[in-house]
Amino acid sequence: MTAIFGVPIQAFLGQLLIGLINGSFYAMLSLGLAIIFGLLKVINFAHGAQYMMGAFAGYLLLAVLGIGYWPALILAPLIVGLVGAGIERFALSRLYNLDHLYSLLFTFGLALALEGTFRYYYGSSGQPYAVPDLLSGGYNLGFMFLPKYRAWVVVASLIICLSTWLLIEKTKLGAYLRAATENPTLVRTFGINVPLLLTFTYGLGAGLAGLAGILAAPIYQVSPLMGSNLIIVVFAVVVVGGMGSILGAIITGYMLGILEGLTKVFYPEASNIVIFVVMAIVLLVRPAGLMGKDA
Repeated sequence: MTAIFGVPIQAFLGQLLIGLINGSFYAMLSLGLAIIFGLLKVINFAHGAQYMMGAFAGYLLLAVLGIGYWPALILAPLIVGLVGAGIERFALSRLYNLDHLYSLLFTFGLALALEGTFRYYYGSSGQPYAVPDLLSGGYNLGFMFLPKYRAWVVVASLIICLSTWLLIEKTKLGAYLRAATENPTLVRTFGINVPLLLTFTYGLGAGLAGLAGILAAPIYQVSPLMGSNLIIVVFAVVVVGGMGSILGAIITGYMLGILEGLTKVFYPEASNIVIFVVMAIVLLVRPAGLMGKDA
């Protein structure tokens, strides 16, 4: 078989791979958004900026300290997560008792401030970040060439998403996190530090964005604009999956990434809007999202 619906199989599989890679980033980023909204009820518009910070953390660790990709894969999300924890502790925590609009406006302003700061120091052009030697090259599958790094991104994303879902849904810590947001007074009676759990939750979501950023750095250039170009699409993914649904964010991220990639094969003109068309349809048919809970 050399063609699928009249499309050469190489082109089909190539776009399928691109869609799976994009879906990997959509899943990781929407997962972080879903955690923050689902547990804290904060619409985190700074998520794209935190994704960008993860990429820049890896770039600066290499350029300034000579720290390579593998240590940066651990350090970059930790740095972004700690910055996020500081933001939650000293700013967001003061807004929890107010209307959700205040936290939305705060994170939106924070995103603009972070993006503006990095643009001031590094300009709008992207900075290169080399693929680690271990993951350079690729595999010749006969019908297509599969770059090792892109295969690694897909595998790493699956591991990260599954591990995070298990942490939130299947562990005692995850149960404490969910309980702390639903009934903080009851949780305090067990001697649990609720504010610390809330800080950890936001730091975890920000750290996931930073991890996605360092994974993306060798594929896309490290740029102050990389987060703002992606965040609207990721919000659409979260809406389709269901606001606050962790499993919905993961599954929908991969599905819509693949759909976007295949649309570039069969109807390229619609590839930039297909996710938003799906979002509009889902909102009309099921406003809570595919896996969200009805109010």
